[in-house]
Amino acid sequence: MNQISSLHENELDRLLALSNLGIDYYEPKQGLNFLTELAAKISGTEISLVNLIDSFTQWSVSSFGLDITQMPREDSVCQYTIQTYSNEGFEVEDLSIDERFKNKFYVKGSPNLRYYMGVPLTSPEGYNLGALCVMDSNLKYLSEDVKAILRLIALQIVDRLRVNNLVANLKNNLLESELSQKKLVHDIRGPIGGIIGLSDLILDESSPIGREEIREYSEMIKQSSLSLLDLSKDILSKEFDRSIHRIRDLKEGETNLIKLKETILRLLAPQIKVKQIKFTVRLSEENQLECFSKLYVLQILGNLLSNSIKFTNPQGEIQVEMNLKRRELDLILDFSVEDNGMGMDYAKISEILEGGTSTNQGTGGEVGFGLGLSLVRHLVRQRDGTMEIASELGKGTRFRIEMKVN
Repeated sequence: MNQISSLHENELDRLLALSNLGIDYYEPKQGLNFLTELAAKISGTEISLVNLIDSFTQWSVSSFGLDITQMPREDSVCQYTIQTYSNEGFEVEDLSIDERFKNKFYVKGSPNLRYYMGVPLTSPEGYNLGALCVMDSNLKYLSEDVKAILRLIALQIVDRLRVNNLVANLKNNLLESELSQKKLVHDIRGPIGGIIGLSDLILDESSPIGREEIREYSEMIKQSSLSLLDLSKDILSKEFDRSIHRIRDLKEGETNLIKLKETILRLLAPQIKVKQIKFTVRLSEENQLECFSKLYVLQILGNLLSNSIKFTNPQGEIQVEMNLKRRELDLILDFSVEDNGMGMDYAKISEILEGGTSTNQGTGGEVGFGLGLSLVRHLVRQRDGTMEIASELGKGTRFRIEMKVN
């Protein structure tokens, strides 16, 4: 089976559906571990995984019986599971005699897998986001009743992922409400200042206006305005206190530059190690601990970095620079990913910026799916951001992105 030609024709829509869940692949997913263990117990297998699959990588977001976080998409068995057009699943009775898998590291070496059964994790829109799989080092037989239960567990896993996302969105909406409050305060300060200034003119002893009624009314205007100013100062002070608190304590759905750097290094460690790439992440001196929304940030960075790793030769170099800055009331994440890999010509750059896709093979023979950068472009636009590409064939590529993160 040709894994590229057999990809779902709406692969970009599938990737967008996955990204819209706002999942941080590294952090634990609430409520999944029980369902993952239950799948192994029901099937009588040693191992059970919940895998989500993006453009380049299979992410194990919950596991039982095997400590694993990721592997290249082209090495996985679950890549075939998400290509099924029904919820029946994908079964391999003996991986060791299947031409597609017999030479994979997890079959030839530890844990010496033999049996695999995977059920797609299908969104309500019909996109296969990943798979619930059960595996064993021995040959197994699962009855149709057991497979039916695994399909039910898969439905529960999708529901749990969606619930987690809804909760995160609600928390994010609360933060946006706080920002709107702050904007409102700034909007009313100007008119109030004008009222006070007018009142001062009326109350000026040298003013030709001397009517007692005007003085009385003006005094009332001034006192009311001062009260409103005191109220706005109080609101802004509380907003500042909350901002400082966010710097100290990250909430769900938030990150900061230092945490983001740590996450990137952990997520990409296996890919970097395989290719022996020199990988550096530099942070700006300012705002390293200020909290911001991580919505789409990891998906965008993950796709850019996986792309750079794919097209960088072994022992090559990749550099990431990240800067968090304020632009009026918005927080802006400005970051770049630069490699000394294969590079691109002008036509390829134009294709990416215009939303086109094509497939290329990486420096290590990695299979390309041609959609990772198109997904990045789409997500950046959803965050009112911009993407710039500078590249030269044979000399490497530099991506620079600016996007709102509040």
